[in-house]
Amino acid sequence: MTWGPGLCSVALLLLGTVPGVIRAQGGARSQIVDRIVAVVGTTPITASQVEEQLALMQSEGQQLPSDSAGRTALRRQILTQMVEEELLVQQAQRDTNIKVTDREVQDQVEQTVQNVRKQFTSGAEFQSQLRAAGFGSEEEWRRWLADNQRRSILRDRLLDELRQKGKLRPIPPSESQLRTFWEQNRSQQSKRPASVSFRQIVIAPKPDSTAKARARQLAESLVVALRGGADFADVARRFSSDSGSREAGGELGWFRRGRMVKEFEDVAFRMRPGDISGVVETEFGYHIIQVERVQPAEVEARHVLLAPVISAAQLALARRLADSVHDALAAGASFDTLARRYHDPNEPKLADALPVSQLPPDFLKAIGDDSAPGLKPVIAVAEGTVRARFVVLELIRRLPEGEFTFEDVKDRIREALSQRLAEQHYLELLRRTTYVDIRL
Repeated sequence: MTWGPGLCSVALLLLGTVPGVIRAQGGARSQIVDRIVAVVGTTPITASQVEEQLALMQSEGQQLPSDSAGRTALRRQILTQMVEEELLVQQAQRDTNIKVTDREVQDQVEQTVQNVRKQFTSGAEFQSQLRAAGFGSEEEWRRWLADNQRRSILRDRLLDELRQKGKLRPIPPSESQLRTFWEQNRSQQSKRPASVSFRQIVIAPKPDSTAKARARQLAESLVVALRGGADFADVARRFSSDSGSREAGGELGWFRRGRMVKEFEDVAFRMRPGDISGVVETEFGYHIIQVERVQPAEVEARHVLLAPVISAAQLALARRLADSVHDALAAGASFDTLARRYHDPNEPKLADALPVSQLPPDFLKAIGDDSAPGLKPVIAVAEGTVRARFVVLELIRRLPEGEFTFEDVKDRIREALSQRLAEQHYLELLRRTTYVDIRL
């Protein structure tokens, strides 16, 4: 079993009498129980904290070096990462624009606790593992989780703020840096999954004017009821067309800009907690939004979606259009021209090396084991639902499971490394203004 954060053995590193040790007094003699291995500002990092990270890596199934030199190098690497995190956390704490509430920290802690407890068959087993991990009680573990969760949120919000302000611009890596990263990490690469690459024109049936008018009229009447005191969760469960949130009373959780469609976000991010929006129209239909909590750059909300009913006639019209687009492509028409005219802009036009395991069931059923490039029969997706679609698909290539090559992952390495180089540059700036003493 893989334990979550905190459910790993915390080994204290007992070292000889050296500067920077923490002592526990016992009778006439003092006993060395830990050692300070770095100081960032006024915050110490101890050897036991480094050992804890080693134990966590091992509990998660990572292969650790078996030789002394390899372990020492890994400890140095872990310590460097801990120093960098501490630099970012301290900077976030100095930034008055970055706020972290106790409520959001506790929400995350509670979710972690519930997820971990599910892994145990009994409370006694859970408590036994807590003691094995070095925690005297569940409350002590919860405090540890809360501290780590707060630090994680602070760090992430600082980096997000820097990106939004253009102060953390990606730094393009050189070809040599890309190759070096590949060589250092290729042994950790998992196998390349079986994948398909294709391009598609997705044609979505449109509701007629009568269906749209009915949906909007219902939405407007529900706004009146909700503002008059009706329970939002009950209304969502009764009327919402969003199957993903309906049973949870329309709950969407916390989200940032970029996750929802623009029309929805433009309204949600202007609202105050407790507000009920008017009718908000998007390509999905008509929404009613209730904002529950807000914090910088993030909103917690729920909604009711009223999606206009797609008539059988409109569905048949979309199918005929998909068939005609398919026939036009087969006759040599330009894919780009047809896509500009008919493709649903909310759907991607290209899927590159998409794992077969991630294909929607309708796609998987239609493609099957077919590996021949070319145009395929029109695929009907989510028939009988409000998200029914017809897909004209051209298979570009299909690859079996195998080993990744440098070219397979080069673009992903470039993206990740460019972000990392930008962060390293910012960390160097922080080091110039913060006391950092590494003693390991």
